Amino acid sequence: MNRVKFRQGGVSRGSYKFAFKRSVLAVAFGLCVANGVQAQSTTGSIHGSAPEGATVIITNNSGFSRTVTVDASGNYNIRSLPIGTYTVTAKQGEETIGTRTVPIRVGAGADVSFGDPDVIETVMVTGERLPAIDTGATDTRVVITSEQLNRMPIGRSAEDIALLAPGANGGAAGYFDGLVSFGGAGISENAYYINGFISSDPLSNLGGFDLPFGAIDQQETYTGGYGAKYGRSSGGVINQVGKRGDNEFHYGAQVVFRPKELRSSGPKTYFQDMELPEGYEYENESLVGTLYERKSEDFSWSSTYSGYVSGPLIENTLFGFVAYETELEEMQNSPKATQNQFLEEGETDTSKLYAKLDWNVSEDHLLEFTYMQEKEDYDGSYSAWEFEKGKKGESLDISPNVDGHESEFTILNYTGFLTETLTLNAMYGHGSFTYYDTPVGTLDYPYISSYRNQDPSIVGDNFVQGLAGGYNGRDAEDTTDGIRLNLEWVLGDHTLTFGIDNMEFEAENEGTMQFTDVWVYAHATDPSKPISSVLGVGAPGGDGYYVYQYFYETATTMKLEQDAYYIEDSWQVTDDILLNLGLRNDKFTNYNNVGEAYMESDDQWAPRLGVAWDVFGDSSLKLFANAGRYYLAMPNNVAIRGASASTYTREYFTYTGVDPETGAPTGLTALGPGPVSSNGEYGEPVDPLAFAPADLESMYQDEYIMGFEKTFLEDWTYGAKFTFRDLKSGIDDVCDPYSMLDKLSEMGVDPDTVDWQYCYMFNPGDTNTFSLANLDASGNPTGTRTEVTMSADDWGMPKLKREYKAIDLFVERPFDGKWELRVDYTYSKLQGNTEGQVKSEFGQDNISKTQDWDVAELMMFSDGYLANDRRHQLKVRGSYALTDEVLLSANASIKSGMPISCLGYYNPDGSIDESSPAGDPVSYGSSYHTCFGSVAEPGKERTPWTRNLDLAVTYTPAMFEDKLSLSLQVFNVLDEQEPLQVDVTSEEGPYTVSNTYRVPIAYQTPRYAMLTATLNF
Repeated sequence: MNRVKFRQGGVSRGSYKFAFKRSVLAVAFGLCVANGVQAQSTTGSIHGSAPEGATVIITNNSGFSRTVTVDASGNYNIRSLPIGTYTVTAKQGEETIGTRTVPIRVGAGADVSFGDPDVIETVMVTGERLPAIDTGATDTRVVITSEQLNRMPIGRSAEDIALLAPGANGGAAGYFDGLVSFGGAGISENAYYINGFISSDPLSNLGGFDLPFGAIDQQETYTGGYGAKYGRSSGGVINQVGKRGDNEFHYGAQVVFRPKELRSSGPKTYFQDMELPEGYEYENESLVGTLYERKSEDFSWSSTYSGYVSGPLIENTLFGFVAYETELEEMQNSPKATQNQFLEEGETDTSKLYAKLDWNVSEDHLLEFTYMQEKEDYDGSYSAWEFEKGKKGESLDISPNVDGHESEFTILNYTGFLTETLTLNAMYGHGSFTYYDTPVGTLDYPYISSYRNQDPSIVGDNFVQGLAGGYNGRDAEDTTDGIRLNLEWVLGDHTLTFGIDNMEFEAENEGTMQFTDVWVYAHATDPSKPISSVLGVGAPGGDGYYVYQYFYETATTMKLEQDAYYIEDSWQVTDDILLNLGLRNDKFTNYNNVGEAYMESDDQWAPRLGVAWDVFGDSSLKLFANAGRYYLAMPNNVAIRGASASTYTREYFTYTGVDPETGAPTGLTALGPGPVSSNGEYGEPVDPLAFAPADLESMYQDEYIMGFEKTFLEDWTYGAKFTFRDLKSGIDDVCDPYSMLDKLSEMGVDPDTVDWQYCYMFNPGDTNTFSLANLDASGNPTGTRTEVTMSADDWGMPKLKREYKAIDLFVERPFDGKWELRVDYTYSKLQGNTEGQVKSEFGQDNISKTQDWDVAELMMFSDGYLANDRRHQLKVRGSYALTDEVLLSANASIKSGMPISCLGYYNPDGSIDESSPAGDPVSYGSSYHTCFGSVAEPGKERTPWTRNLDLAVTYTPAMFEDKLSLSLQVFNVLDEQEPLQVDVTSEEGPYTVSNTYRVPIAYQTPRYAMLTATLNF
């Protein structure tokens, strides 16, 4: 679908002997899952070997205790354990064989084995000293603990933590800041979880909600290869597990300041001054080479206050943890030269509450309750701005929109150890979300855009900006409900898992509402050419100045159901080989505003296969491989501008005057038939049976991973893996009714006898069958339908393609109380003709309704390197205890640039053809993969390489008995400010070059500092 386009606004290790079958080195403290424990969980497991018939007892500091008997093969396995530190004791009758103390990480398993009691000593394993290789893991992920977060210089969001994962990179700067791309997937293809319940944005799946920073116990970031228990992600998974109470009473507080005075200034940006090909001119010659933006006047500063209390409500039985965090961020944004000259100043007030109750109902039954609330409000003001001087003027009576959201989560989880071999997990969760974005003040004035394109013969140098602070808004309520049942049965060498995983997302009044008129001024270099002959919009004539009235309104209601069931077998084939076999079936149903299903999938079987081989049987070398298929549902917002009625029109005029107060045009003369829409969006109802074909196949991706991990020296691990991802099916909209009408004519069907539409959902590059309502002579539905099958050739489309190939290398030395180091290098290629559900080149976030695939002409010459391609990524992080009181730490990255596209009018042979429809055969403007008469191969050029170095020093004075900690973190120490994204739209009209083409949209964040004081008791 055509885009909406506006240029506006230490504990040391004990001694022990290796007398058991599997070394304690197999404790999975690092990157992977053990023995079938999977992502999005909140638990881990303990397993191992011991003499047949022995009993193994595990306990923790919250009164939790489990006792199991070692089976005939000399093995035991205790699953679904809340994360934390456990004491593991093995007994033969009344005699104690040995005791271990081990920490458990989320989704991971610890191998704790016992052999001859004459050589086994009680031992403490700290969990960060040992360079663990988990020989039970067939997937790839990174787990970061709260202790690591306290040591590292790192931002305070889930995405900042996730970016530590190999190959992960941030979303398109300036458009999708704060989001993450994993393994070449789009930023909307990830899944977010809190304590095992989905916390992804329920409307668009763009991002998710996260815990207060101090309440994070562990964050698990999956980059691929998870088992059949989990799906609905073709990118990555971010799973946060919150802290919980135990038998010890704790409380604390933290203050974080990000001062304005310790921040560097951003650069100045100028309009481009390129040597243009013959026949091309800039839209506004007076702007060439002049100042475009003062990044030095864009900055923010913040203060964050947080606290927590934790402990027993009933000793050994009921425990609580409560954390609260509030942040006040103040900001200033100066306008670009092309925007209304208003300086925006504002405050964002964000608060988060997290509470958790854990109840040991009995030794065999556990209940957990989680409550989380987040509230964010923004309020701002405008002042006049002298652009050339960079000087603030008087306060204005207008204001930016006030906006914010409030969300609540309630999660109830039950774990029942029904027998020693049978465990039941049941979870129910509910999320509610309210969003608002509302213009303030009077709505009597129109909103004026691109005011500097006003006709100078009318206004001279006295451009009129207008008096409206905003023109559109949002007032929505969404809900998320989910239930999950998971039954695990340990049957000898097999651990069988059966489960269901059902979710429902509802959205009410979601989308955009327009509150006032919008006028957009424009100028054509050649006034004699029609603005759009396809839509019947004529030439402006005169000096080429014209204006159009813009209207965009999409608010609607919708629902999405996602149901799944699965079976999985984690089979220990031999002592050294583990095989994970899984099968998942996903079903997705999308409903429009009147409750009619417009997309409904059949059975979608997703096989998963993983294998891990402990080559020498001592956990010193592991080979692993994984293959799987992953389905992705269409988020709720597909119904917006799709399955529900929407309006998106422009009406074109010339004008003879400009109101000196409001900036509105006067003396209007129409240039066309009235409001026109490239996609036929005129607010009319949509036929849901026609909108999406019954044989529409959900988006899915196949993934293949293979690699190894190896220990060396005493404490080090290194490894490599190869990943191949192949997007096999996608969904987008096609807005080419004329190709369908041609097919109907070939079938002998009169197009006037069917109710055809402008846009349909389809599988790009595949064949779909559409059902169109038949009409009688009066244009009324007859109750019968005509089926029309459209192939890729019928649409004139290429085959969909997105392939990701990557080699990841790593070396790691875990923290031993003195120092640690982790180095990751990723070499990758991401090629194809579709990024996924969004379009990062210009920030189009209409999920699966991008302008790609709308018509064949837009996909010509589109194959190349995609927006999330980064050829090289090097990530290094580590810390060093200079003394017992002073800790130094660093986090660094070096990345190659992102591909630069060029979107222009359609003239691949360079001709200026007077007979052609202005180089715009489908009325999409500057949206074709041709620029200045040549094919613009995506990714042929790139943004510069970037380097980023973050440093921190933490002081924990001994005189306060480790209760007080002071930290200084400095981000982007080298103050690198390379451009991260540039404007890729080359023309504003045929042979009329945009002044902002190739102008940087976003840069690296300038150097800033964060001061932290923490008290823990």
